Amino acid sequence: MNVTEATQRRASIRSFLPDAVSNQQIRELLEVAARAPSGGNVQPWKVYVLNGESMTNFRAFISDRRPGESEYPVYPPNLQEPYRTSRYELGEAMYEKLGIPREDKPARFAHLARNFEFFGAPAAFFCFIERNMGAAQWSDLGMFLQNFMLLAVEAGLDTCPQEAWANHWQSVQEFCGAPEQEMLFCGMAIGKRDDAKPVNSLRSERMRVDEWSTWL
Repeated sequence: MNVTEATQRRASIRSFLPDAVSNQQIRELLEVAARAPSGGNVQPWKVYVLNGESMTNFRAFISDRRPGESEYPVYPPNLQEPYRTSRYELGEAMYEKLGIPREDKPARFAHLARNFEFFGAPAAFFCFIERNMGAAQWSDLGMFLQNFMLLAVEAGLDTCPQEAWANHWQSVQEFCGAPEQEMLFCGMAIGKRDDAKPVNSLRSERMRVDEWSTWL
């Protein structure tokens, strides 16, 4: 599989099979993902892995916790066009795949709550960054996470990066034993997609290159 094929295959999977993923395989993927570009070789990512018993314990721990306010804004306030429409259309396409109409609010909330079960993935990790890091180091996180997701595809696995966990930052920090100076950025569900679930056939639209590029 080449990089183009992995990029085309990668998707945010929202229903996983229970098939186990070994700690060794996750470790190997993380080691290679850490070759991501990092300004000054700072390597600002801090990763806490859940698998096997720790995943079982975490699910029990988080089951009675309620999400709160995110520690950072996942989207800017008053998101402008064309970004607002892109976000809206993706949500509607996802709920169409799930067969949940707009007026069925309980079903929509129930699906959103599956974020906090990692959509059934058998393994996952949380990615933190130290609070004194700036925008450049947050960019480094994105490149590290993208590396991991593409490498996972190459290895026959699937993923879902989840900023929704930022609404559970206090509980996640407590469970992981992360120090106060570390800030939760996202979770990453890891496993194999369940191709029988229609939601996993969702393929988000992309703007045309000419909509966001200027050729000088």
